[in-house]
Amino acid sequence: MQLPEKILLIDKPSGITSFDVIRILRKKTGVWKMGHAGTLDPMASGLMLVGVESGTKALATLLKLPKAYEAEICFGILTDTGDITGKILEEKTVTAIDRPLLKNVLEGMVGTLQLKVPAYSAIKQGGEALYKKARRGEVVDTPVRPMTIDSLEFKDMYTKEGKLRVSVVFSVSSGSYIRSIAEELGRRLFVPATLSALRRISIGDFKVADAKTLENL
Repeated sequence: MQLPEKILLIDKPSGITSFDVIRILRKKTGVWKMGHAGTLDPMASGLMLVGVESGTKALATLLKLPKAYEAEICFGILTDTGDITGKILEEKTVTAIDRPLLKNVLEGMVGTLQLKVPAYSAIKQGGEALYKKARRGEVVDTPVRPMTIDSLEFKDMYTKEGKLRVSVVFSVSSGSYIRSIAEELGRRLFVPATLSALRRISIGDFKVADAKTLENL
């Protein structure tokens, strides 16, 4: 797929929001009309497609493209956000998981899953983003959405900072939340699990290897 005119490939660093990326780019370019095709959580890094001026017209189409992520999932912890930055809801010592079992469970997740959207997400309910309600301490009734794992690749399993972790590359449909997938993996293994690192490596045919950092733009 050819890159539409006035679309930037940006490698977002972890620690800032997707809107921070837009804010920084507006300051660098002096252009106000700007948007992106798919939010990345502050913890996450990786590819963002940013439309500038007339390029914003292509964003709705680009948003529907499949995506691929490198994910690190931490076993033994369940949080309210679905990732390691959240408040711990459950903690359990997990020292080992049988590798063949883990691979079989992962392979069994390929396909379309019906999973709850994370409470801390930009999905709107009653005209307001869920994360705003969650931050106020409101009980959020998160909707169930189809999330499709087209393929996955088990990379490694290791211990870091006293916690057992697994590294997996997921190729998923648009609208899939890796946080929800991480928690589902834990449920299938009967252990708490949460996302501890995430990097988006592709959107459709566009690769993070071809993206520019905010410093090098």
